[in-house]
Amino acid sequence: MEMQDLLQRYFGTPDLAEVDPVALPAGIDRMRVDFGLERDSGRRFALWTLLYMLDAAPDLDVAFEDPAEREAARNIMDMIASASPS
Repeated sequence: MEMQDLLQRYFGTPDLAEVDPVALPAGIDRMRVDFGLERDSGRRFALWTLLYMLDAAPDLDVAFEDPAEREAARNIMDMIASASPS
């Protein structure tokens, strides 16, 4: 899944900067529901990553049963943290 596709689906725009702040909570709620229902690991990971970027992701031990997926999520967290301005 492409991030732009996820943003379009949940927020109506492929650009996060254009998301109406009022629409953000509803889009996040829909993403959380879809995350809980999704069975494809790649799609779940993409949803979790966007939720993480929006500070709305479930904890790793709740989100991922597979230790390899938890480690991949930690790597994403580290990459995002290192890319963020200090």
